[in-house]
Amino acid sequence: MKGLDNHLYIVLLSIANLIAIVQLVLAFKLPRICRISFFLLFAWASWKNWSTVSSNEREYLMYASLTWSKFYENFINGWFSHHIKQMVGTIVVCQAFIAVSMLMPGRIFKLGAIAAIVFLAAILPLGVGAGFPSTFIMSLALLILLLQVDSNYSIITTRKRQPEQNHHPG
Repeated sequence: MKGLDNHLYIVLLSIANLIAIVQLVLAFKLPRICRISFFLLFAWASWKNWSTVSSNEREYLMYASLTWSKFYENFINGWFSHHIKQMVGTIVVCQAFIAVSMLMPGRIFKLGAIAAIVFLAAILPLGVGAGFPSTFIMSLALLILLLQVDSNYSIITTRKRQPEQNHHPG
């Protein structure tokens, strides 16, 4: 795999895969905590990508040398290289939506989980640059969360007021 000659990549790859394995276990054992971990991950990724594209958009071109896909390499060095801010800006918005959706109930959560799985699958060919195989493991954790019967709850709970009962004396 490209990039394994770089010590920093190996450390980051190990951390990403450790996080993914923990998320997979949490999906089975503590799904609410798992959803919070995905909220934190996608919120951080959204912030990190926005910060990076705002300060050094050309940094994204290094992913071309890490991918095992000739199609991705050509895309990154071609069209993407001329539209980095627009592309990464779109990714940032999608990552922010995914993050928030992890805290929501029902259809919003399900839509966000599907978007996250599609996103993680799309970055698989980036290899070490995307923490492979962590993105695959994370997709499995999201699939488990998605298929759970009790995915209708919200992480953010709001107290509903109980209807007042009229007490009539006697």
